[in-house]
Amino acid sequence: MTMKVTCDQTALADALNTVSAVVASRTPTPVLTCIKLTAADGRLQLAATDGEISLQLAIDRVEVDGDGEALVPADKLTQIVRECADPTVSLEAEGHALHINAGDSHFKVYGFDPSEAPELESFDASTIDCTLGSGALASMVSRSLFAAAVEHTRYAINGVLYDREGKRLRLVATDGRRLAMASGDCASEEGTRQCIIPGKALSLVRRLVGNAETPVRISISDSRIMLEFDDPDAPATLGSSLVEGRFPPFEDVIPRDQDKKVIFDRETLRSAIRRASLLTNEESRSVRMRFEPSKLTLTSHAPEMGEAVVHLELKDYGGEELEIGFNPTYIADALKVIDDTEITFELKAANKPGLIRAGSDFTYVLMPVNV
Repeated sequence: MTMKVTCDQTALADALNTVSAVVASRTPTPVLTCIKLTAADGRLQLAATDGEISLQLAIDRVEVDGDGEALVPADKLTQIVRECADPTVSLEAEGHALHINAGDSHFKVYGFDPSEAPELESFDASTIDCTLGSGALASMVSRSLFAAAVEHTRYAINGVLYDREGKRLRLVATDGRRLAMASGDCASEEGTRQCIIPGKALSLVRRLVGNAETPVRISISDSRIMLEFDDPDAPATLGSSLVEGRFPPFEDVIPRDQDKKVIFDRETLRSAIRRASLLTNEESRSVRMRFEPSKLTLTSHAPEMGEAVVHLELKDYGGEELEIGFNPTYIADALKVIDDTEITFELKAANKPGLIRAGSDFTYVLMPVNV
């Protein structure tokens, strides 16, 4: 039978945007630039892989008039559906081509034989490591992934460490100048598990969260990790190869003897950092923070631009005066992903790392810079 479906335009466009993030951008293998469409059981499933990461996503806001398959280039299909203004879009396979109809527009996109698409693995329930809510997982990803390295020669820190001990899961990322650790509870057996997940794979997690309460089951083998989003309306399975190598001993990086602590309103500090960073540039990417018993003074200076001075009142700082410099972008990045209204800033000395905590589930270490 030939595939023939009518889809809600918005639902199809959203699904295509998500799955398109997986396809390979540069590859000598044309089918890795494609999305495979499969109509069956009243649903339309979209699937793609770049050879390392795979994603299978189903949508049910469709009317299936004929089961079947199609394999078409992701970029053209996504562009066409996105530009369609009609509320519904119909897709019909004809040989290796796909006909797309929406309102007064018709498109015929040439594709490939669906049998040429790589076979994607199914979720293996026998290797489940833990289960947690998709909203909780997405929050942990947001509070860790931003600190991961990008194209670093130490390949292991290009990913995020998955570190589970009993029913406690931690995601840890570092680029060598800062380290972010997000924690949360999960349903799991006793024991421990560690692996390194590519950043590209984890960046897709946030896109796959519909209902925050939807459970995510995580399965780990020697070389792959799979996440199954058990959403009855739009189930999805994300798979990825694991990053090889050893993650740095992150526990050793987290300072334990900070003797100066300040509690800030998150938005107040975020605003002050943003203002102080207005007069910085690539050559002088630093803000000096001077802590005194009753106030914090933030200053920045850039040659040929000028300087900024921002004052904040401190109510609970009882330590000695301390002057320390940080990259303001690194502080702003952390404050952006924290949901808590208050954060704790912990310090030791001008040449020692600073520490930001939010509740018991977020720890952020950042190295000082010379000012």
